[in-house]
Amino acid sequence: MKVLVIGNGGREHALAWKLLQSPKVQQVTCIPGNGGTASLKRCQNLPLNVEDLEGIGRFALVNGISLVVVGPEAPLAAGITDYLRHQHLTVFGPTRLGAQIEASKSWAKALMQEANIPTAQAAVFTEKEAAQAYVEAQGAPIVVKADGLAAGKGVTVASTVAEAKAAIAAIFDGHFGKAGERVVIEECLQGQEISVLALTDGITIRPLLPAQDHKRIGDGDTGANTGGMGAYAPAPIATPELMQRIQTEILAPTIAALQSRQIDYCGVLYAGLMITPEGDPKVIEFNCRFGDPEIQAILPLLETPLDELLLACAQKRLSEQPPIVWKSGASACVVMAAAGYPGPFKKGDRITGIEDAEEQGAFVFHAGTKTKQQALLTDGGRVLGVTVMDETFDAALSKAYAAVNSIQFDSAYYRRDIGDRVRTTETAAS
Repeated sequence: MKVLVIGNGGREHALAWKLLQSPKVQQVTCIPGNGGTASLKRCQNLPLNVEDLEGIGRFALVNGISLVVVGPEAPLAAGITDYLRHQHLTVFGPTRLGAQIEASKSWAKALMQEANIPTAQAAVFTEKEAAQAYVEAQGAPIVVKADGLAAGKGVTVASTVAEAKAAIAAIFDGHFGKAGERVVIEECLQGQEISVLALTDGITIRPLLPAQDHKRIGDGDTGANTGGMGAYAPAPIATPELMQRIQTEILAPTIAALQSRQIDYCGVLYAGLMITPEGDPKVIEFNCRFGDPEIQAILPLLETPLDELLLACAQKRLSEQPPIVWKSGASACVVMAAAGYPGPFKKGDRITGIEDAEEQGAFVFHAGTKTKQQALLTDGGRVLGVTVMDETFDAALSKAYAAVNSIQFDSAYYRRDIGDRVRTTETAAS
């Protein structure tokens, strides 16, 4: 097989890395890829824009691509799957209609309400004054979301009414462009968040290992929301009993609701969930792609060849696949970011020490890097995802931080408390 991976982040580096472990995968091409994918054997980067549908389709047809795997949400929302399928190519990723589950939070909320899927109470607004009046009436804490795609940065968990009103003003004043034409305001759910990434062919849906992401920029879950500063898997809070509830109360009804709208949903259904203090799962958000950095923590634990699972989804035969097989142990990913992220940040700083980290057993996934004159440079807000797998969370996290300390670039920033909650639980249990 020749596989084409669309995207340039840590998620796409992890996907290419895992796909190349399959004996059936001969070559992976990444569009546009990054410094990490450029270093993989049997992997090449192609400098096309992810929304250059005609160029991507032409390359895939001329080069005999067996499977196209779409990483980011933006090309999915732009209809890349629809276009490539029309070219008779095999694609893993939902159509433009299916991608609305992430591209429009108000659309997703309406779908959940119709299907009786447990989620936060919400209201949708198209005018700033009405939204701010609603916040004043509801009080805080409260959650303010730009309706459209905002790269994980369009959500504010406001602890005060003033903070919520400021977030509403920023959205309607164009801070997120077209993503801010509508605002969704939700009750603030309490509990622990988990991410359940499920594979589906539109009929059958199977979850991967549950993970826990760390979305805030600061230690102790403080500061602005980001695309994710670290993750670990499998999240112990997601017991087999809870995962069964998630399957029957959330995943299966969502696929049924999509089918009722005549939407053929093939790809990843990412359920961002809050587990309430009572132990009930509620949907915070749905995404239409693999979570980043969650997938960097999940894929090292996957035993079943990834290409077999993705191809089974794309060919509508997921039900025929044997159960997904996982390695034992735990996996942890710590994100190294450029100073200033998620606000303005510098690019072009030289990165060193990755080989040292890899010699310690880490998988270093590149999220925002590029190569220039044989030097590896920073090229994004989130620069690297440093992942380690071991028998226990404590060992995996300790080794991940040791590997992080081996890597240097100017003003590198990372959270120092990734996995602290599960470390505490593990220590108490022993």
